[in-house]
Amino acid sequence: MQFGYSEVCLEHDPGSRHPETPDRLRAIRERLKKKHGVEYVDADPVDIDTIAAVHDREYVESVEQFCADGGGDWDPDTSAVAETWDAIRHSSGLACWAVEAALEGATGRKTPFSIGRPPGHHAVVDDAMGFCFVNNAAVAAQHALDHDEYDIDRVAVVDWDVHHGNGTQDIFYEREDVFFVSIHEKGLYPGTGAIDEIGEGDGHGTTMNIPMPAGTGDEAYLAAAEGPIATALEAHDIDLLLVSAGFDAHRHDPISRIRLSTEAYALLTDRLRTIADNCDAALAFVLEGGYGLDVLADSVAMVHETFDGREPIAPDGECSDDAVETLEQVVDAHGLDLEIDC
Repeated sequence: MQFGYSEVCLEHDPGSRHPETPDRLRAIRERLKKKHGVEYVDADPVDIDTIAAVHDREYVESVEQFCADGGGDWDPDTSAVAETWDAIRHSSGLACWAVEAALEGATGRKTPFSIGRPPGHHAVVDDAMGFCFVNNAAVAAQHALDHDEYDIDRVAVVDWDVHHGNGTQDIFYEREDVFFVSIHEKGLYPGTGAIDEIGEGDGHGTTMNIPMPAGTGDEAYLAAAEGPIATALEAHDIDLLLVSAGFDAHRHDPISRIRLSTEAYALLTDRLRTIADNCDAALAFVLEGGYGLDVLADSVAMVHETFDGREPIAPDGECSDDAVETLEQVVDAHGLDLEIDC
């Protein structure tokens, strides 16, 4: 894979006790040293206009000034230093590079994966939260739609971070040109992402939330990818599939109770690649969460290995009754003609 990376993203340092540490990127880089076919690409930072295409401009300018004044605690979870503003602009720039590369034909072993930070999927239109100031995936999706040379009409963002991607949902909730899917742990921060949150207005039906019960494992996530996610996205005729790739649903991540294995990320990657192929859509990845350094690094490496030719190993267990019930409710909420195979 091609990994979008910038040393500037290491300069955002919310403190040694904060889980969203620069060591996350260092761990990923160290793990990828052992893999062949890894390429790194830097990218230009985005400007305020690009960010303000999805965020309130006054809010964006307030973040810039907050950092210029030295930063501090924006809220109890979300902190900045003076260097954070440059890291934000580079993190979003790397996400934009990823969609550009994908839309210009990068595929297979060249598939782009942006590993910028701070992450973005909790950042709503006019506020920061959950370690996130600017929604990198949303900025990148809008960047793709705004450029005529890419000639695309519909984007899908699939968020497999263990936390609901409330910010991405907020930004695109009334839009028909962006289909947002979030598969996350039910009841976990930020407490949003119920099944009946399916979009409003022109966006009615283009938000799909799959809130999995604590303890859910690989089997149910695979069933979700092969069932309601694939069915909905293929019907929506997408041109670009952007993965908000958080790795905190791993069973060894310290802040969640979903029980995915490292192998699950190979399975999800493979299934989403199939969806993109079936839609003739470009495919790109953008890093979100993941706070156990070893499992974060191993999981990102697993995504890379999948594009490097490794065949995923299917799970041999069964879904829990609660997980099956959740998936059936998602199918009903979206009116899909589908039976859950789990």
